[in-house]
Amino acid sequence: MSSENSKTNWGQFIPLVIVFFFWGFVAASNDILIPVFQKAFDLSQVESQLVSLAFYIAYTVGSLIYLLISYLTKGDLINRIGYKNSLALGLVISALGTLLFYPAANTGSFPLMLSGLFIVALGFSLQQTVANPLAIALGPITTGSQRLTLAGGINNFGTTIGPLIVSFAIFGSTSSGNTEMSIESVKIPYLILGVAFLLVAILLKFSSLPDKPAAIVETENEAGSSRTSAIKYPQLVLGMIAIFVYVGVEVSTASNLPAYMEQNLGFLTKDVAPYISLYWASLMIGRWTGAVEAFTDNMSTQKILRFLAPYLAFGIFLAVNAIANHDLTPFYVYAIIILVLIFADMASKGNPARMLLIFSGLGIVALVVGMATDGMTSVYAFISVGLFCSTLWPCIFTLAVSGLGKHTSQGSSFLIMMIMGGGFISLLQGYVADVTTIQSSYIVGVLCFAYLAFYAWKVSGILKKQGINFDKKISGGH
Repeated sequence: MSSENSKTNWGQFIPLVIVFFFWGFVAASNDILIPVFQKAFDLSQVESQLVSLAFYIAYTVGSLIYLLISYLTKGDLINRIGYKNSLALGLVISALGTLLFYPAANTGSFPLMLSGLFIVALGFSLQQTVANPLAIALGPITTGSQRLTLAGGINNFGTTIGPLIVSFAIFGSTSSGNTEMSIESVKIPYLILGVAFLLVAILLKFSSLPDKPAAIVETENEAGSSRTSAIKYPQLVLGMIAIFVYVGVEVSTASNLPAYMEQNLGFLTKDVAPYISLYWASLMIGRWTGAVEAFTDNMSTQKILRFLAPYLAFGIFLAVNAIANHDLTPFYVYAIIILVLIFADMASKGNPARMLLIFSGLGIVALVVGMATDGMTSVYAFISVGLFCSTLWPCIFTLAVSGLGKHTSQGSSFLIMMIMGGGFISLLQGYVADVTTIQSSYIVGVLCFAYLAFYAWKVSGILKKQGINFDKKISGGH
């Protein structure tokens, strides 16, 4: 490993994480659009989940286009045009998607709204294929998953404020007592977002981000050509299924929550936003906790940060909701649930496979409690799924691309393709909710977590056979 890769390159990492923010902002805002579209277009629960399907299926379509172009031109597209240029191109595609919200809002067209979201996510597909392995490569491989966790924490700052801003744009302030919604009011925040996409594309184009990350180039030379494709690695194939069910349970838990709160607990649509915000803030809380190793090698400092980071993130959630004039009283009890996350993170000792196993088990517990209880207890149980989903993406991603060498960007694309799970699992849960009840439909999420626990157990043995052991960094430092 080169000397420049012995510590995290913050000058390159900071501009990179801006795109992680955008993904979160838009994805979480979909949870506000779902009940709005459901009422405006008179949709059933399963039809309303077409918002999630259109958004997440675009990741698969984008990955397939990337793989097809790479195949037809007989060379990896991202390696050819460079990582930095690929990021900028992805942002321009997303900006084009936001333009569709204008005619869609003016004509009240649901298909056109879905098309706009699809194109935005098409750009995100290319951005994700580039940005995830890039975040791992901008520093030592031993802290790669922590760096990706930190980027995910920035992503979840976007998911925390996204629902609140979009809800404000549609309903106005909570104190105004406005319960009416206007499809036309959706267009302004998305057009502003499009301008932001273009500005960041320009910023990244002139940033110091590498076109070809040194870590990936080096492993390309070291790995040789013993395997002809990323798909030949079992950690990747099983990891693809893991990404599918992980994104599925993360998205479907949140996207079915507004309907559960409205139908079972009598909430108004406009009052659901802070709870959706807390769900996505839970991912930020967990990711900030899981990222502390990326900042310092000092074990004493890490212990302090493990308690400071989650409550700092929780404080941001409270501050944002205070600014939005929401009543904070119902949320203080959540501080106790955060302690479960902290102790679970400490028990994982930074090993991504162990963390995946522990957090998947806790996710099952949270969903079972949510299904077995009533009132606000069930709401907080479902919301706490966000805490236990928080570090699963970087864990799965790091485990799945470990040892891929020159096939890393191809493997990354296969993983991004499986983000479509967010749409299909949401649709499946929406169907189960229509034929049973929304509360019992969360059994779908339990099955998703069960597979993730299996993957955590299985992949450890696969990687050890390939000479990759994530426990070495604990005793050996960085």
